[in-house]
Amino acid sequence: MNSNSQSIINKLKAEYGEQKASALLAYLDLVLERNEHINLTAVRDRDEALVKHVLDSLALTALPEYKEAEKIIDVGTGAGFPGALLAIVSPEKEFTLLDSTLKRLRVIDEFAETLNISNLRTVHARAEEISKKPGYSEAFDLCVSRAVANLEKLSGWCLPFVRKGGSFIAYKGENYEEEITAAKKVLSRNRAKLDRVAGYEDVPSAIAGHVLVVIKK
Repeated sequence: MNSNSQSIINKLKAEYGEQKASALLAYLDLVLERNEHINLTAVRDRDEALVKHVLDSLALTALPEYKEAEKIIDVGTGAGFPGALLAIVSPEKEFTLLDSTLKRLRVIDEFAETLNISNLRTVHARAEEISKKPGYSEAFDLCVSRAVANLEKLSGWCLPFVRKGGSFIAYKGENYEEEITAAKKVLSRNRAKLDRVAGYEDVPSAIAGHVLVVIKK
């Protein structure tokens, strides 16, 4: 472990407490271990994954939209980033982790059981189909999505899950401005509008250019 990683771990402990920080690291280690047998992430180095998965996933915990939300859906959760990590640090919230790849969801279920993460459930479905169904349509305070698709597509998939007055937050890279421009019609069609773009603060250079695009419905 390099010194940067140790300082990140110290920061996680200071922010979330020893127990939650340990659970975050344990989840990451389970993913990296299983990654040798099933493709869960392209990032295989633990120090790199600590930044690109853990810190990146937790970036939105400072936002008021996240703090106020009780029911959250993570669309295209993959290996559980960000949904499973958010569930660890916010046990008082209820998380639905949606993905179209069943084998990844089974892995998340197994890890959640191992680490006793009881406030998440996984759902195997395509977002564009299930978002129209009762119990999913406009059923969430917040929808989040990370590393799934461009904002135009994502908005079409994610906004139907969000209740009126709720938010959709997309994790994006440096080309976010073009994506926002391309998504304007979809936002309008879903009675939503761009609220703001929140930059990351005090993070390593590998994710310093990342942003959170906050869309209100």
